[in-house]
Amino acid sequence: MISHIDVSSVLKRSVCDLYSNLVTRPTGAAVRIGIEHHLDEIGDKSLAVLDFSHVGLLDFSCADEIVAKLLMQYVSIDIPRREVYFVFYGMSESHMDAIEAVLERHSLALVTQLADGDAKLMGHIDGEQRRAWEKVCEMGSAMPADFAVATGIPKETAERLLETLWRRRLIIRQESGYSPVRGATAGLSPNGLLSDDGSTSGGSGVQVS
Repeated sequence: MISHIDVSSVLKRSVCDLYSNLVTRPTGAAVRIGIEHHLDEIGDKSLAVLDFSHVGLLDFSCADEIVAKLLMQYVSIDIPRREVYFVFYGMSESHMDAIEAVLERHSLALVTQLADGDAKLMGHIDGEQRRAWEKVCEMGSAMPADFAVATGIPKETAERLLETLWRRRLIIRQESGYSPVRGATAGLSPNGLLSDDGSTSGGSGVQVS
């Protein structure tokens, strides 16, 4: 399932209708808990588009509480809460500065979708992983053997790289192969169901407000 979460709406519902700024750690914790409750109600395999378009200020403490602590529950751990992928959308340069800092501090990375539909990586990621992610985006979908041929690396190395990117929830693992997280959202409204082949179908979408 693909779910659109308006972070500003969660802020207003969780803290105060008059707020548009994400400042102070208690505010960030309240918003994160609101997002977690929503994620607990959707499918075991889902993609959440976190929309910051209507958020004013975002300080480092809120970035840490919302972004870092949210990712740490679902990324690169042995038993994540469920298989959730994230795309961060509508972030301003000031948002990105705060988020980049907390990602580096916690050795995390995320996918952000730009206004023109392009996606880019933010945070702590080495050159090998970044090149692998860019290649998956270029290919659209790839099995390890095909990825190895396309990149000229051993199949074992390809499998390791793809598995690492999947555990970091930077690509989606499906029966048809690995595909970029942005591949499920680019050019689409945030609704529908995420199927095993990476397509979307039906559904009314979800907006937390």
